[in-house]
Amino acid sequence: MQKVKEDLEALYEQSFKDIKKGDVVTGVIIEIGRNEVVVDIGYKSEGVIHIDEFKDASKLKVGDETEVLLEKVEDESGSVVLSKEKAGQMKFWNDIVAAFSEEKSVTGKLIRRIKGGFSVDIGVEGFLPTSQSDIKIIADFENMVSKDLEFKIIKLNKMRRNVVLSRKALFQKTQAADREKLFEELTEGQIRKGFIKNLTDFGAFVDLGGIDGLLHITDISWGRISHPSDVLSLGQEIEVMILSIDKEKNRVSLGLKQKTPNPWLAIDEKYPVGSKIKGKVVNITAYGAFVELEEGIEGLMHISQMSWTKKIMHPSEIVKIGDVVEAIVLSLEKGEGKISLGMKQLEVNPWEKVEEKYPVGAKIKGIVRNITDYGVFVEMEEGVDGLVHVSDLSWSTRTNDLSKMFKKGDEIEIVVISIDSDNKKISLGVKQLTPDPWEELADKYKDEMDVECKVIKITKFGIFVELEQGVEGLIHVSELDEGVDIEKKYKIGTKIAAKIVKIDLQGRKISLSAKESGNEQEKEEVKNKDKN
Repeated sequence: MQKVKEDLEALYEQSFKDIKKGDVVTGVIIEIGRNEVVVDIGYKSEGVIHIDEFKDASKLKVGDETEVLLEKVEDESGSVVLSKEKAGQMKFWNDIVAAFSEEKSVTGKLIRRIKGGFSVDIGVEGFLPTSQSDIKIIADFENMVSKDLEFKIIKLNKMRRNVVLSRKALFQKTQAADREKLFEELTEGQIRKGFIKNLTDFGAFVDLGGIDGLLHITDISWGRISHPSDVLSLGQEIEVMILSIDKEKNRVSLGLKQKTPNPWLAIDEKYPVGSKIKGKVVNITAYGAFVELEEGIEGLMHISQMSWTKKIMHPSEIVKIGDVVEAIVLSLEKGEGKISLGMKQLEVNPWEKVEEKYPVGAKIKGIVRNITDYGVFVEMEEGVDGLVHVSDLSWSTRTNDLSKMFKKGDEIEIVVISIDSDNKKISLGVKQLTPDPWEELADKYKDEMDVECKVIKITKFGIFVELEQGVEGLIHVSELDEGVDIEKKYKIGTKIAAKIVKIDLQGRKISLSAKESGNEQEKEEVKNKDKN
């Protein structure tokens, strides 16, 4: 009997030795108080745990088993010190370490956004960097908060209680198999759902569920867009068409506009040449304005087609971006996707009635608009200008400075000489307002006739004289007496006697002589010299 008692005591002592500080053991609840729970772990004394350490204290009952941590074998009063909460943490950390070692996934929930990523509850608080997160989480964070998500532990520091998580690592694990499977499912012309993963200047990358496809900017819309972000946003779910597949290079080309019919296919029926349209100005260049007739359909209104009458230096003088304008369809190039538009065709072309309104020979009044070295431009009406060439200003007088004769804005009388409506050119004259004095000279003046004339100009080679209004002649220096000082003997405005040597009606020239003596032979030599 004594031997049995000793054996039992030895076993009991041995059981005490097997339990040590820091162990997680299973105990039995033997008493539940208002603030404390008494647990028997089979040691020489029971342990006491504060009731707050139990998550659902209302459901506790005597006889329940619970795991606890042995913090101290004996305190000052001889009681065992236990902790329910620390036992759970230790067990959980042991599970996390095991999951990290065996590369198993853990389950958790998103808590909140923090700098650089997200806070995740996996039993302890873990960190999910943005670079390791799935883009769907970023786009739909609010909808993902309450959902259980799978994570992989990529970094663990048990001492610092630091856990770094990744969802990207989970996706990469099955990415190759999923990609191969998805490539087998894709076919050209197929409509697939995806979400915008990235936006660039040249297009958008769309996640099709494991494979990224490129939606080029030219395949987003039939209309004009300056950047993909004009119509798409990051994380947006869209339906796209598979345009082409390159399995060797792992490339998929996508299209969005291809889901709707090409508006250019029926362009000649909707906008035939000569039809009147209404559209919005969407772009302006130095050479014209682009007008949107409908989404995907734009026409070019060249600067030359904006006005019959105004001299336009830049299209912005007539239209602005956003203006709604009316125009006429001038031409269509369906295959090239081009439409030419005209705004001036909505008005009457003033040049169509120019010949009717201003017949050749008509005397009219106009406004001097521009003065050049070769003539004067005169506005006959808005948009219709004519040129008075310098040779048509006077029958006799020529000037090198027309600005002395005319000023911009002057109203002058003119005669219509000729009209070229096709090239929009009108020739005008001022001298034609009076008769040509040279037409009567053949009967009025003869060779060898003595005349009285007025000195009007003195040069080194001779004297210019006026026989009558509009009729001038030249006395060459050879037709003056030898040794005469021209400037002393002849003064501008004085009248002198002279003899006509030769009249050239076609060339509008009269040669005269002012020699006081001479013979017939000299006169004949002068005539021959002038003729040559």
